Amino acid sequence: MGKISIVPFDMEYLEDYYRGFSQEIVKYQWPDTFDSIDDARAVLQDFMDEMKREETLLFSVVDENGKFVGSVEMHGLSEDCPELGVWILEQQQGKGYAFEALNYVLDLAREKYGKRKFFYEADIRNEGSNKLLGKLSGNYEITRLETEELVTDSGKELKLRGNILEARHE
Repeated sequence: MGKISIVPFDMEYLEDYYRGFSQEIVKYQWPDTFDSIDDARAVLQDFMDEMKREETLLFSVVDENGKFVGSVEMHGLSEDCPELGVWILEQQQGKGYAFEALNYVLDLAREKYGKRKFFYEADIRNEGSNKLLGKLSGNYEITRLETEELVTDSGKELKLRGNILEARHE
């Protein structure tokens, strides 16, 4: 791989994950920042447990110096159309890390689990996430779903558009 590594999430990255999952990162996402590092630990431990049961994929994105720069995940691995998620630290965005991380987890899901369809949701105002879709369109047929306007429990107003990514023939 290029300048980053994609490695199974480990609690050694807990503090970096907790600090990096900032207000700016969650601005256009359903989840909010964590109230405490203990809350982050509990959620991430649940994801790690799901990964052991092969229900979830959770990976850290790490730069060439071993520094945590973000996370990529896939939930609902036992479903026909698992859901993708990725986020990269604000100061590390725009370097292609999210695209590389998504490709890694998509390839893994296709090769190891035989998955061909994936769900990717992004707020229509989140330019970076929507650009990623364009980059993925070479390998995936992308079906855009209706935009859903909703308000989260914490009061964020979101305009989420789901997308179905279907792998083109190998």
